[in-house]
Amino acid sequence: MIGRAERLPVVILLSGRGTNLQAIIDEVRAGNLPIDIRAVISSNPEAAGLARARAAGLRTEIVDHRTYPTRAAFEQALIAAIDAHAPKLVTLAGFMRILGRDFIEHYRGRLINIHPSLLPQFPGLDTHARALAAGAKQHGASVHFVTPEVDAGPIIIQAALPVFPGDTPETLAERVLKEEHRILPLALRWFAEGRLTIRDGRVLLDGKPCPEQHLVGSASRD
Repeated sequence: MIGRAERLPVVILLSGRGTNLQAIIDEVRAGNLPIDIRAVISSNPEAAGLARARAAGLRTEIVDHRTYPTRAAFEQALIAAIDAHAPKLVTLAGFMRILGRDFIEHYRGRLINIHPSLLPQFPGLDTHARALAAGAKQHGASVHFVTPEVDAGPIIIQAALPVFPGDTPETLAERVLKEEHRILPLALRWFAEGRLTIRDGRVLLDGKPCPEQHLVGSASRD
């Protein structure tokens, strides 16, 4: 097990069920992920992920965007809540708010997101239905650094899986979610271990740009 003092301080933002948060918690408990989750912050007071965090003994906070007159005011409040915990990394784990340039620049190089598609394909919402409508043969998930352009930041790791005949948005979403649970904790571990750098808009792992280091895949229906 890695001692708490050696762990990277992290704040996690979410808006929904928190299944990616649970995957992170499980890896921390298993001793595979050297991070200290300082707080879990939600924009949605009803997010089920808050219950997951509390069950794990984590500090939770709510910054409800609906209580602020402008997006700028909301983001300033969110920054204040995050910075109170002095994180070295902020992770968007199902955080369903588009963040503005000032917020993103404040955390440049230490803000990452999980997205349910093989970026740059299908940025934004409804990725599974759009992949099926486009006749995609492969689909998957991406972990990337966040930049002001939506879902366009440097990619850390992707997981690819085949699209099967008869897939629906729901079946595809279920399989992709399993891949998200695999690659997000892995990306966090690489960051915590100091193995990631960004050069010329591309993420390097251990100083190497080899694509094989950043793409993993699954062919299973399970």
